[in-house]
Amino acid sequence: QVQLVESGGGLVQPGGSLRLSCVASGMSLQGYDIGWFRQAPGKEREWVSCMRGSDSSINYAESVRGRFSMSRDSANGMSLQMNSLKPEDTAVYYCTVDHYIYYGGLCAADPTARWGQGAQVTVSS
Repeated sequence: QVQLVESGGGLVQPGGSLRLSCVASGMSLQGYDIGWFRQAPGKEREWVSCMRGSDSSINYAESVRGRFSMSRDSANGMSLQMNSLKPEDTAVYYCTVDHYIYYGGLCAADPTARWGQGAQVTVSS
């Protein structure tokens, strides 16, 4: 059974850093697009960043560019380094993997794709 398991969320003060990890069991991430999305209370899920499987090109949403950095850490792992966190970054963060998530300058994931269980990130003083 394929699963994506996230870890690393938590409470952090504004300006702080967190690192989210996502490990896949039952599959390799090699050759797939991978991505991070988030959903804040009362808002729709939005894309944060994604990486194209074929050449590791990365997109970042305007709101996180320069502060967040995603990477493919191993054959079945990926991470999202979040620096200079702001209260508006507060959300549940989800990792996902699929054949196509990276599209030119944006990311889009099929709701039926494989998703992690979500990691709560709260930025508050």
